[in-house]
Amino acid sequence: MKRILPNISLLTCTLVFATHDVTHGEGYRIPYQGTAAAAQGEAFAAQADDPSALYYNPAGLTQVRGVQVYFGANFITGRTEFTSPTGTKAESDLGGTVAFPPPTHFYLTWNLGETDIPVLQPLTLGIGVNSPFGLKIRWPNDGPFSTTVTEAALPLLDIKPTLAYRFTSYFSIGLGLDIYTFSDLIGEGQTELKSKSPVIPGMPTTELNGTDTSVGFNASILITPWRNPNSSSYQNGKKELGKPRLNLGVVYRSGTDLDLDGEFLVNGEKVADAKATLPIPWVLSTGIAYWPVRDQKHEWKLEFDFEWINWSTFTNLDVNLSNGIRADSPRDWHDTYTFSVGSEYKWLDLNTLPNWEIALRGGYQRSQAANSARTFDPTVPDANWNKFSTGLGLRCKRGSHFLGFISCGDPNPDSGYLEAIVLDLAFQWALWESRTIDGNEISPTINGKYKTKDWYIGSFSIGLIF
Repeated sequence: MKRILPNISLLTCTLVFATHDVTHGEGYRIPYQGTAAAAQGEAFAAQADDPSALYYNPAGLTQVRGVQVYFGANFITGRTEFTSPTGTKAESDLGGTVAFPPPTHFYLTWNLGETDIPVLQPLTLGIGVNSPFGLKIRWPNDGPFSTTVTEAALPLLDIKPTLAYRFTSYFSIGLGLDIYTFSDLIGEGQTELKSKSPVIPGMPTTELNGTDTSVGFNASILITPWRNPNSSSYQNGKKELGKPRLNLGVVYRSGTDLDLDGEFLVNGEKVADAKATLPIPWVLSTGIAYWPVRDQKHEWKLEFDFEWINWSTFTNLDVNLSNGIRADSPRDWHDTYTFSVGSEYKWLDLNTLPNWEIALRGGYQRSQAANSARTFDPTVPDANWNKFSTGLGLRCKRGSHFLGFISCGDPNPDSGYLEAIVLDLAFQWALWESRTIDGNEISPTINGKYKTKDWYIGSFSIGLIF
């Protein structure tokens, strides 16, 4: 029996082993990794002026002063409805009403501009941990896809040691690593795919799982051809740079492969060891940001970003079991692009709220599906989408109180370390185009109409500035 079960279940499970998440319009990529950026439709690669620049454009870290901490999460709700040509219906969710665990982010940065070592003053160091790929999807156990997928998860973490260096007031670079790995702190700590065996009596539950650690890199530049005049204040004997009026950003994130090692289980019993390879695509991002207004009282930014995602590296999926069984599955995904437009308006000096700054944000993003109808599978019910975003940013500075009782720093700069507390909030509304699949080569039961209901994404980030 142990030799029979792998042969039966492998052919159904391997088809979707590596493509298990629910970020449909981005393949299995999660683009929202900072709330200020998310509120602007992810148009942030050129602005990149808070610690989330670790993700959006590490070269922008040279704009982030002092020591800063920035952390938060995204709460996502959504579902996909399927209708077969014969009228059979099924509905997926994200493992519950809200995807859990939620995608999170944590960034810590240290600008060395205030040190006494001149060669280190242009340097900024950072470390980040976020969830750039994978969420969760769940289809009914008795649905039309039960022999393909009933549940899948990809709880992947990215650890990002990073440095940025400002060569001149006009040019900075950023370099970093992307260490992709799994942790028991996030979900089950492994990638998982569950389904039903179609021919074994009782249709037992089968599971493929695996883990790996793989390393990629990122490289970025930030060009600032136009600034305000230098500030009248000084830092290390030099006048502080004026704030940018025009920024150009370019970011390259390399691809890598996760060589997943795991197990093939039937009703929770291990049948064989399993291996498969999951590609992480390379991504090229560009952005241009312009501030029509940037003075001591107000700031208004407009930005346009464009990204190219190299999903064409995902050509096929091979799964190998330790008992010698092997199954191949074509993927043949194609490259995609996204573009984003976003804006931010800040009030820096409010008479009614002294020592506070307020920012209003909005944006739009367009994204494409990566998979074709021929190799489409319901583990990633990919479709084109349009996403609208809005948000609010609050900065509580020295001399004021956050939530009325938490001090945001003593008015005397020499009496304490905390300078400000930041709260960013965002709401995103994603509208998905319906998609009709015909002539699918994986299974005829996959043919039909897929309609992902509107996604609602609530995000928050908290920042501490020292």
